[in-house]
Amino acid sequence: MKGKYLLRTYGCQMNEHDSERIAGLLEADGYEPTTDLEEADVVMLNTCCIRENADNKLYGALGHLKAEKERRPDMQIAVGGCLAQKDKDLVATKAGHVDVVFGTHNVHRAAELLSESREHGQIVEILEAAVDAEHAAFPSALPEKREVDYAAWVTIQIGCDNSCAFCIVPSVRGPEISRPFGDLVREIEHLASDGVAEITLLGQNVNSYGRDITLKLGGRDEDEFDVHEAGERWNANGRRRGRPLFSDLLRAAGDVPGIERVRYTSPHPKDLRDDTIAAMAEVDAVCNHLHLPLQSGSDRILKAMHRGYTAERYLERLKAAQNGIEDLAVSTDIIVGFPGETEDDFERTLEVAAEAGYDSAYTFVFSPREGTEAAEMGEDFIPQPVTKERMARLRHVIERSAAAKNAARVGRIEEVVIEGPSKRNPGVISGRTRQNKLVHFEADLRAGALATVEITEAATHYLMGELRETLRGPKVRTRIPVVAG
Repeated sequence: MKGKYLLRTYGCQMNEHDSERIAGLLEADGYEPTTDLEEADVVMLNTCCIRENADNKLYGALGHLKAEKERRPDMQIAVGGCLAQKDKDLVATKAGHVDVVFGTHNVHRAAELLSESREHGQIVEILEAAVDAEHAAFPSALPEKREVDYAAWVTIQIGCDNSCAFCIVPSVRGPEISRPFGDLVREIEHLASDGVAEITLLGQNVNSYGRDITLKLGGRDEDEFDVHEAGERWNANGRRRGRPLFSDLLRAAGDVPGIERVRYTSPHPKDLRDDTIAAMAEVDAVCNHLHLPLQSGSDRILKAMHRGYTAERYLERLKAAQNGIEDLAVSTDIIVGFPGETEDDFERTLEVAAEAGYDSAYTFVFSPREGTEAAEMGEDFIPQPVTKERMARLRHVIERSAAAKNAARVGRIEEVVIEGPSKRNPGVISGRTRQNKLVHFEADLRAGALATVEITEAATHYLMGELRETLRGPKVRTRIPVVAG
């Protein structure tokens, strides 16, 4: 054993998935996990840079770690992820006690860089692009240590080809690259054989998955590798035209024996196609939940954001999904106070949010990120008192529809996957419905079990219920070590 590592993750699901891979690499290299800083030989911070407070969290954490580093000079500190990719040498400059800084394109080097740093001192390795398609581009090709046994992330693409004025992701994750179709199906099959019942397909713009693959294949003669690259459906079509493969992937994932739930995040409204809606409606395993980021209800602001759709087009796509998919729950992202947002612009957002009738929403006050177009609009920034007041009004609209949606589920029997004891009340357990709604109820069930629950009460952000039937226990295989002798 080389020692113990403490891993802290900031940010989105993609960062969480990267952290699972980092943990897998460290443990394959001889480290053991710990949650106690006092006994950590390595402290690994996997960072996010979507919002300004991400910077504050990182440098605050590094400030606290400085004293520990002075007390224990042999303890290594590593900073990886999106903020490291964005700031490059700045992390090492502002925090000279950091031993290793690496970015989003060399996650596969995390353990190696720690070893090299012990021999050579501080290392900053930030690559401008992935140079190893098998490992650097797709973290799913690396060893992993999943946070939970019954569910898993599956990275289907990296990067983003959109140019949203507020978003730093294309700068830190690079251009959009889709993973070969056959590799994804093989990984999902492997996860299912290991007892995983629920997968979440990850990408910056999942519903454009595969467009880059089919555009490449469409311009060349058909060969035996095309099914591996683009799947059987695309190749059986006979028309070698460039199109996304996301709906094909949903169907293929849902066909894998043992996979009971398929989720995905995050799609882009402009790319929500009818074939994806049809796949969600027709494939039993695909969950009845759609996260469809609105960002703003004002056409003027949407244009300034470079979102590629109008409010009318957004609602049209949303209605198509709601009409086509039975019992669909919808969540969204909304930014308040984008530069130049007027009261009229904000009123349009309130109107769209009210018409959409969201089940939940992630609402944010605009945060300028250096390197984005919106960060250069300083003269149009909205004063904090205005954004605070607008945020309160928006939350009122969102919570009103969320409460109504949850109240409508009282009396229903819901199928729930157990997540474990409630964080706020360990006396009850919590689980998720197919609509991604949180349910609390009394039972003695392990994480990963599947049960039916009758909903008895509804709050804005959760449901309460009573256990009706345990459908099965956890599916994860129990590994018993065998000692020869």
